[in-house]
This record gives sequence, C-alpha cells and structure tokens, in this order.
Amino acid sequence: MGLTAGLGLALQIGMNAQLRKVLNSAYSAALISFLVGTTALVSLMLVTRTAAPTRDALAAVPAWAWFGGLFGAYYVAISTVVAAELGATSLLALALAGQLLMALVVDHFGWLGLPENPITMGRLFGVSLLAVGVWLITR
Repeated sequence: MGLTAGLGLALQIGMNAQLRKVLNSAYSAALISFLVGTTALVSLMLVTRTAAPTRDALAAVPAWAWFGGLFGAYYVAISTVVAAELGATSLLALALAGQLLMALVVDHFGWLGLPENPITMGRLFGVSLLAVGVWLITR
C-alpha cells in the first residue's frame, strides 16, 4: 500500500503543478486538490457506510493531532512550485530526505504517540546513503 501511495504521489505532483500553472496560484491549486480529496473521502465513507466519528471520539483527540493537515496543505502548496522548477523526481527525493530526517528524530524520542526507536549507526548510514542519492538526483 505504501508503494501505491508513492506511485500516486508522483502523479499528484504533476496534476497539482498543472493546476497551479493554469490557476496561477499555488494556494488555489492546493485548495482544489484538498476539496477533491475531501469529496473522495466523504464519498468513500458513504459507500462503505463508515460511521462519522462521535462527539466523544473527536473530543478525545489530542490538540496537537488536529494540525497534521497543515503539513499536508504546506506540502501540496509548496510542491506545486518546486515541481515546476525541479521536476517530480527531485521534489520527491528532497521530500523523502526531509521525511526520513524528521522520522529519525520522531522515532528516537517516541514523539506523537509512536514507539521509541533509537537512532543507530545503521539508520544514520541509511539516511546518509539517501542523501547521496538526493545529491545525485538533483545535480
């Protein structure tokens, strides 16, 4: 499933970049992308008869967890600009490098309710190899 999500992400980059080009606005492109995504999710919930969350369930969500969508909005808006300048491959290489660097920190400290998974030399070496790959891809 992770692989197919990545395949879709590569396609989304081009689609959103085209929206930005035609609309001349990264924010409008991101908004349309999120509106289409929201419509798809609401439709999926209706088709699968998934119950909407209860008031109690919504109240139990930690305050910080509500802000995950801000990172998604930032990524989609920024990617419409960066993709037009660097292309999909460079954008994804840079985004993946950023994701792995932050994931190392999040895992190391067990932030956001995730299990602690300390930074090791092997993990650092893996991220270093990715950094070399990013350099090769973007040069």
